[in-house]
Amino acid sequence: MVMPENGHRTHGFSSAFFLDSDEIIQELNLKGNETVMDAGCGDGHNAIKIIENYNHKGTVYTVDVYCASIEDMEKYKRENNIENLINIEADITEGIPGVGDESVGVILMVNVFHGFKASRRQDEAVLELKRIINNDGKIAIMDYKAWDVPKGPPTQMRSSPEELESLFNSHGLKMTYLNEEIGEDIPEGKSHFLIMFEKE
Repeated sequence: MVMPENGHRTHGFSSAFFLDSDEIIQELNLKGNETVMDAGCGDGHNAIKIIENYNHKGTVYTVDVYCASIEDMEKYKRENNIENLINIEADITEGIPGVGDESVGVILMVNVFHGFKASRRQDEAVLELKRIINNDGKIAIMDYKAWDVPKGPPTQMRSSPEELESLFNSHGLKMTYLNEEIGEDIPEGKSHFLIMFEKE
Protein backbone atom coordinates (compact mmCIF):
# COMPACT_ATOMS: atom_id res chain seq x y z
CA MET A 1 0.00 0.00 0.00
CA VAL A 2 1.26 3.44 -0.95
CA MET A 3 0.67 6.59 1.08
CA PRO A 4 0.75 9.73 -1.07
CA GLU A 5 1.25 13.21 0.32
CA ASN A 6 -2.46 13.64 1.04
CA GLY A 7 -2.41 10.61 3.35
CA HIS A 8 -4.91 8.62 1.33
CA ARG A 9 -4.39 4.96 0.65
CA THR A 10 -4.14 3.82 -2.94
CA HIS A 11 -4.19 0.43 -4.58
CA GLY A 12 -1.38 1.24 -7.01
CA PHE A 13 1.34 3.86 -7.29
CA SER A 14 -0.26 7.29 -7.06
CA SER A 15 0.27 9.57 -10.04
CA ALA A 16 0.50 12.41 -7.51
CA PHE A 17 4.18 11.51 -7.27
CA PHE A 18 4.99 12.16 -10.93
CA LEU A 19 2.13 13.95 -12.73
CA ASP A 20 1.10 17.59 -12.31
CA SER A 21 -2.60 17.73 -11.41
CA ASP A 22 -2.89 21.37 -12.45
CA GLU A 23 -1.45 20.61 -15.88
CA ILE A 24 -4.04 17.86 -16.35
CA ILE A 25 -7.06 19.73 -14.97
CA GLN A 26 -6.34 22.90 -16.92
CA GLU A 27 -6.75 20.82 -20.09
CA LEU A 28 -10.43 20.40 -19.15
CA ASN A 29 -11.21 24.15 -19.30
CA LEU A 30 -13.64 23.92 -16.40
CA LYS A 31 -16.02 26.82 -15.87
CA GLY A 32 -16.54 26.01 -12.20
CA ASN A 33 -20.13 24.80 -12.25
CA GLU A 34 -19.86 21.44 -14.03
CA THR A 35 -20.65 17.94 -12.88
CA VAL A 36 -17.22 16.31 -13.04
CA MET A 37 -16.26 12.67 -12.45
CA ASP A 38 -12.80 11.43 -11.50
CA ALA A 39 -13.26 7.88 -12.80
CA GLY A 40 -10.79 5.50 -11.21
CA CYS A 41 -9.86 8.18 -8.70
CA GLY A 42 -7.22 6.26 -6.74
CA ASP A 43 -6.10 8.45 -3.85
CA GLY A 44 -8.39 11.21 -5.11
CA HIS A 45 -5.75 13.91 -5.48
CA ASN A 46 -7.13 15.09 -8.83
CA ALA A 47 -10.69 15.24 -7.48
CA ILE A 48 -9.55 17.15 -4.41
CA LYS A 49 -7.69 19.65 -6.58
CA ILE A 50 -10.79 20.09 -8.77
CA ILE A 51 -13.00 20.69 -5.71
CA GLU A 52 -10.63 23.10 -4.00
CA ASN A 53 -9.40 25.11 -6.98
CA TYR A 54 -11.55 24.62 -10.08
CA ASN A 55 -15.16 23.61 -9.51
CA HIS A 56 -16.60 25.47 -6.53
CA LYS A 57 -20.19 25.56 -7.76
CA GLY A 58 -20.34 22.18 -9.46
CA THR A 59 -20.56 18.57 -8.31
CA VAL A 60 -17.64 16.15 -8.24
CA TYR A 61 -18.00 12.38 -8.34
CA THR A 62 -15.20 10.03 -7.46
CA VAL A 63 -15.46 6.41 -8.54
CA ASP A 64 -13.08 3.60 -7.71
CA VAL A 65 -13.30 -0.18 -7.43
CA TYR A 66 -10.93 -0.12 -4.44
CA CYS A 67 -12.94 0.40 -1.25
CA ALA A 68 -10.10 2.08 0.69
CA SER A 69 -9.98 4.87 -1.89
CA ILE A 70 -13.66 5.64 -1.37
CA GLU A 71 -13.38 5.34 2.42
CA ASP A 72 -10.58 7.90 2.39
CA MET A 73 -12.55 10.24 0.15
CA GLU A 74 -15.52 9.97 2.51
CA LYS A 75 -13.19 10.88 5.37
CA TYR A 76 -11.93 13.89 3.40
CA LYS A 77 -15.54 14.91 2.71
CA ARG A 78 -16.50 14.75 6.41
CA GLU A 79 -13.40 16.43 7.76
CA ASN A 80 -13.61 19.31 5.29
CA ASN A 81 -17.41 19.63 5.26
CA ILE A 82 -17.53 19.23 1.48
CA GLU A 83 -21.09 19.17 0.18
CA ASN A 84 -20.50 18.88 -3.55
CA LEU A 85 -18.59 15.56 -3.46
CA ILE A 86 -20.19 12.17 -4.15
CA ASN A 87 -18.02 9.08 -3.67
CA ILE A 88 -18.98 5.75 -5.24
CA GLU A 89 -17.32 2.35 -4.92
CA ALA A 90 -17.91 0.65 -8.26
CA ASP A 91 -16.39 -1.30 -11.12
CA ILE A 92 -16.97 0.98 -14.10
CA THR A 93 -17.32 -1.98 -16.44
CA GLU A 94 -20.21 -3.30 -14.33
CA GLY A 95 -21.98 0.06 -14.18
CA ILE A 96 -21.83 3.00 -11.79
CA PRO A 97 -24.82 2.94 -9.44
CA GLY A 98 -26.56 6.18 -8.59
CA VAL A 99 -25.33 8.07 -11.64
CA GLY A 100 -28.11 8.82 -14.10
CA ASP A 101 -28.00 8.73 -17.87
CA GLU A 102 -26.45 11.85 -19.42
CA SER A 103 -25.84 13.40 -16.00
CA VAL A 104 -22.09 14.12 -16.07
CA GLY A 105 -20.46 16.98 -17.96
CA VAL A 106 -16.79 16.03 -17.73
CA ILE A 107 -15.22 12.64 -17.07
CA LEU A 108 -11.51 12.51 -16.25
CA MET A 109 -9.67 9.20 -16.25
CA VAL A 110 -5.94 9.26 -15.45
CA ASN A 111 -3.81 6.11 -15.73
CA VAL A 112 -6.89 3.89 -15.63
CA PHE A 113 -7.87 2.89 -19.13
CA HIS A 114 -4.97 0.48 -19.67
CA GLY A 115 -6.52 -1.63 -16.90
CA PHE A 116 -9.61 -2.19 -19.04
CA LYS A 117 -7.41 -3.37 -21.88
CA ALA A 118 -5.68 -5.76 -19.52
CA SER A 119 -9.02 -7.19 -18.36
CA ARG A 120 -10.46 -7.14 -21.90
CA ARG A 121 -13.32 -4.96 -20.72
CA GLN A 122 -12.71 -1.87 -22.83
CA ASP A 123 -16.07 -1.98 -24.61
CA GLU A 124 -17.97 -2.28 -21.34
CA ALA A 125 -16.07 0.70 -19.92
CA VAL A 126 -16.72 2.90 -22.95
CA LEU A 127 -20.42 2.04 -22.98
CA GLU A 128 -20.79 3.07 -19.34
CA LEU A 129 -18.90 6.33 -19.92
CA LYS A 130 -21.14 7.03 -22.90
CA ARG A 131 -24.23 6.32 -20.82
CA ILE A 132 -23.44 8.86 -18.12
CA ILE A 133 -21.89 11.67 -20.18
CA ASN A 134 -24.30 14.37 -21.29
CA ASN A 135 -24.75 15.38 -24.91
CA ASP A 136 -22.38 18.34 -24.64
CA GLY A 137 -19.98 16.60 -22.28
CA LYS A 138 -16.44 15.34 -22.74
CA ILE A 139 -14.53 12.24 -21.72
CA ALA A 140 -10.84 12.92 -21.08
CA ILE A 141 -8.53 9.92 -21.04
CA MET A 142 -4.91 10.36 -19.97
CA ASP A 143 -2.67 7.34 -20.12
CA TYR A 144 0.81 6.11 -20.85
CA LYS A 145 2.08 6.24 -24.41
CA ALA A 146 2.34 2.84 -26.07
CA TRP A 147 6.09 2.72 -25.67
CA ASP A 148 8.22 -0.14 -24.40
CA VAL A 149 9.72 1.71 -21.45
CA PRO A 150 10.39 0.51 -17.88
CA LYS A 151 8.01 2.85 -16.04
CA GLY A 152 4.29 2.21 -16.19
CA PRO A 153 2.18 -0.78 -17.22
CA PRO A 154 3.46 -3.57 -19.48
CA THR A 155 3.65 -2.55 -23.13
CA GLN A 156 0.87 -4.93 -24.19
CA MET A 157 -1.56 -3.17 -21.81
CA ARG A 158 -0.98 0.25 -23.39
CA SER A 159 -3.00 1.79 -26.20
CA SER A 160 -2.09 4.41 -28.77
CA PRO A 161 -4.35 7.41 -29.37
CA GLU A 162 -5.29 5.85 -32.70
CA GLU A 163 -6.43 2.64 -31.01
CA LEU A 164 -8.55 4.56 -28.52
CA GLU A 165 -10.02 6.70 -31.27
CA SER A 166 -11.05 3.57 -33.19
CA LEU A 167 -12.56 2.02 -30.05
CA PHE A 168 -14.55 5.11 -29.05
CA ASN A 169 -15.64 5.75 -32.65
CA SER A 170 -17.14 2.25 -32.72
CA HIS A 171 -19.44 3.34 -29.88
CA GLY A 172 -20.54 6.63 -31.43
CA LEU A 173 -18.00 8.89 -29.74
CA LYS A 174 -15.71 11.22 -31.69
CA MET A 175 -12.26 12.48 -30.81
CA THR A 176 -12.24 16.23 -30.26
CA TYR A 177 -8.79 16.85 -28.74
CA LEU A 178 -5.38 15.21 -28.47
CA ASN A 179 -2.32 16.35 -26.54
CA GLU A 180 0.71 14.08 -26.94
CA GLU A 181 3.07 16.38 -25.03
CA ILE A 182 1.91 15.95 -21.46
CA GLY A 183 3.02 14.10 -18.37
CA GLU A 184 6.42 13.28 -17.00
CA ASP A 185 9.70 13.99 -18.76
CA ILE A 186 11.38 10.67 -19.52
CA PRO A 187 14.37 10.00 -21.82
CA GLU A 188 12.03 9.14 -24.72
CA GLY A 189 9.99 12.36 -24.34
CA LYS A 190 6.72 13.11 -22.54
CA SER A 191 5.36 9.99 -20.85
CA HIS A 192 1.64 10.42 -21.54
CA PHE A 193 -1.04 11.56 -23.92
CA LEU A 194 -4.43 13.07 -23.19
CA ILE A 195 -7.31 12.45 -25.56
CA MET A 196 -10.91 13.70 -25.38
CA PHE A 197 -14.11 12.33 -26.81
CA GLU A 198 -17.65 13.65 -27.17
CA LYS A 199 -20.88 12.18 -28.45
CA GLU A 200 -21.36 12.37 -32.19
